[in-house]
Amino acid sequence: MTRTRPVDDGLFVEGDDGPSLLASACRSCGTTAFPRQRSCPKCARMDMADRVLPRRGTLWSFTVQGFRPKPPYAGPADFTPYGVGYVELPGAVIVEARLTENDPRRLRIGDPMELVLVPLRTDDDGTQVLTYAFSPVRSA
Repeated sequence: MTRTRPVDDGLFVEGDDGPSLLASACRSCGTTAFPRQRSCPKCARMDMADRVLPRRGTLWSFTVQGFRPKPPYAGPADFTPYGVGYVELPGAVIVEARLTENDPRRLRIGDPMELVLVPLRTDDDGTQVLTYAFSPVRSA
Protein backbone atom coordinates (compact mmCIF):
# COMPACT_ATOMS: atom_id res chain seq x y z
CA MET A 1 0.00 0.00 0.00
CA THR A 2 1.31 3.45 -0.92
CA ARG A 3 1.94 5.80 2.00
CA THR A 4 0.38 9.22 1.65
CA ARG A 5 0.57 12.54 3.43
CA PRO A 6 -1.07 15.93 2.87
CA VAL A 7 0.97 18.73 1.32
CA ASP A 8 0.13 20.68 4.50
CA ASP A 9 -1.24 19.37 7.80
CA GLY A 10 -4.52 21.01 8.67
CA LEU A 11 -5.44 21.82 5.06
CA PHE A 12 -8.16 19.19 4.77
CA VAL A 13 -9.81 16.37 6.72
CA GLU A 14 -11.10 13.01 5.54
CA GLY A 15 -14.73 12.32 6.37
CA ASP A 16 -17.20 9.55 5.58
CA ASP A 17 -18.29 11.46 2.44
CA GLY A 18 -14.72 12.20 1.36
CA PRO A 19 -12.29 15.06 1.98
CA SER A 20 -13.28 18.53 3.16
CA LEU A 21 -11.18 21.67 3.33
CA LEU A 22 -10.55 23.36 6.68
CA ALA A 23 -11.08 27.09 6.98
CA SER A 24 -11.30 29.44 9.91
CA ALA A 25 -14.35 31.44 10.89
CA CYS A 26 -14.26 34.57 13.00
CA ARG A 27 -16.39 34.23 16.13
CA SER A 28 -16.68 38.03 16.29
CA CYS A 29 -17.81 39.02 12.78
CA GLY A 30 -18.49 35.68 11.04
CA THR A 31 -15.94 36.08 8.23
CA THR A 32 -14.63 32.80 6.80
CA ALA A 33 -11.01 32.57 5.64
CA PHE A 34 -9.32 29.86 3.58
CA PRO A 35 -6.71 28.70 4.17
CA ARG A 36 -7.00 28.90 7.94
CA GLN A 37 -5.71 32.03 9.64
CA ARG A 38 -4.98 33.00 13.21
CA SER A 39 -6.60 36.42 12.86
CA CYS A 40 -9.63 37.65 10.97
CA PRO A 41 -8.90 39.32 7.61
CA LYS A 42 -11.94 41.59 8.08
CA CYS A 43 -11.92 42.73 11.73
CA ALA A 44 -8.35 41.63 12.70
CA ARG A 45 -9.53 39.91 15.90
CA MET A 46 -7.75 36.79 17.11
CA ASP A 47 -11.04 34.97 17.67
CA MET A 48 -10.96 32.28 14.96
CA ALA A 49 -12.45 28.78 15.06
CA ASP A 50 -11.95 25.91 12.64
CA ARG A 51 -14.69 25.47 10.06
CA VAL A 52 -15.16 22.49 7.76
CA LEU A 53 -16.12 23.75 4.31
CA PRO A 54 -18.76 22.21 2.02
CA ARG A 55 -17.36 19.60 -0.40
CA ARG A 56 -19.37 20.86 -3.36
CA GLY A 57 -19.53 24.25 -4.99
CA THR A 58 -19.81 26.13 -8.27
CA LEU A 59 -17.05 27.02 -10.71
CA TRP A 60 -16.74 30.80 -10.48
CA SER A 61 -13.81 31.35 -12.87
CA PHE A 62 -10.95 29.29 -14.37
CA THR A 63 -7.87 29.11 -16.58
CA VAL A 64 -5.33 26.47 -17.59
CA GLN A 65 -1.80 26.82 -16.20
CA GLY A 66 0.71 25.92 -18.88
CA PHE A 67 3.90 26.33 -16.83
CA ARG A 68 5.35 24.45 -13.84
CA PRO A 69 4.74 26.23 -10.48
CA LYS A 70 7.55 27.18 -8.10
CA PRO A 71 8.67 24.85 -5.25
CA PRO A 72 7.34 23.52 -2.93
CA TYR A 73 4.31 23.20 -5.22
CA ALA A 74 6.27 22.24 -8.33
CA GLY A 75 5.05 18.65 -8.54
CA PRO A 76 6.60 16.03 -10.82
CA ALA A 77 9.35 16.81 -13.34
CA ASP A 78 7.10 15.59 -16.18
CA PHE A 79 4.81 18.61 -15.98
CA THR A 80 1.35 18.52 -17.55
CA PRO A 81 -0.75 21.70 -17.84
CA TYR A 82 -3.63 21.77 -15.36
CA GLY A 83 -6.80 23.68 -14.70
CA VAL A 84 -6.90 26.31 -11.98
CA GLY A 85 -10.11 27.88 -10.83
CA TYR A 86 -12.10 29.67 -8.22
CA VAL A 87 -14.85 27.53 -6.73
CA GLU A 88 -17.62 29.21 -4.75
CA LEU A 89 -18.61 27.10 -1.75
CA PRO A 90 -22.17 27.84 -0.60
CA GLY A 91 -22.44 29.98 2.51
CA ALA A 92 -18.68 30.02 2.94
CA VAL A 93 -15.99 31.40 0.66
CA ILE A 94 -14.53 31.31 -2.85
CA VAL A 95 -11.54 28.93 -2.93
CA GLU A 96 -8.68 29.02 -5.43
CA ALA A 97 -7.82 25.45 -6.42
CA ARG A 98 -6.43 23.09 -8.98
CA LEU A 99 -9.03 21.52 -11.22
CA THR A 100 -8.91 17.91 -12.37
CA GLU A 101 -9.92 19.03 -15.85
CA ASN A 102 -7.34 20.81 -18.03
CA ASP A 103 -9.36 21.09 -21.24
CA PRO A 104 -11.05 24.52 -21.23
CA ARG A 105 -13.66 23.25 -23.70
CA ARG A 106 -14.93 20.89 -20.97
CA LEU A 107 -15.34 23.60 -18.30
CA ARG A 108 -18.04 26.23 -17.96
CA ILE A 109 -18.49 28.94 -15.36
CA GLY A 110 -21.37 27.76 -13.18
CA ASP A 111 -20.44 24.05 -13.42
CA PRO A 112 -21.01 22.07 -10.21
CA MET A 113 -17.68 21.00 -8.68
CA GLU A 114 -16.65 18.52 -5.97
CA LEU A 115 -13.52 18.39 -3.81
CA VAL A 116 -11.12 15.49 -4.41
CA LEU A 117 -7.57 14.68 -3.34
CA VAL A 118 -4.92 14.30 -6.05
CA PRO A 119 -1.22 13.35 -6.04
CA LEU A 120 1.12 16.34 -6.14
CA ARG A 121 4.48 14.59 -5.99
CA THR A 122 6.29 11.63 -4.44
CA ASP A 123 8.85 12.20 -1.67
CA ASP A 124 12.28 10.55 -1.79
CA ASP A 125 11.06 7.85 0.64
CA GLY A 126 8.17 6.91 -1.70
CA THR A 127 5.44 8.76 0.23
CA GLN A 128 2.83 10.22 -2.10
CA VAL A 129 2.07 13.87 -1.25
CA LEU A 130 -1.59 14.78 -1.73
CA THR A 131 -3.18 18.12 -2.42
CA TYR A 132 -6.77 19.16 -3.05
CA ALA A 133 -8.48 19.86 -6.35
CA PHE A 134 -12.00 20.28 -7.61
CA SER A 135 -13.52 17.95 -10.17
CA PRO A 136 -16.53 18.71 -12.35
CA VAL A 137 -19.65 16.85 -11.26
CA ARG A 138 -20.83 15.16 -14.44
CA SER A 139 -24.47 14.18 -14.72
CA ALA A 140 -25.17 10.56 -15.53
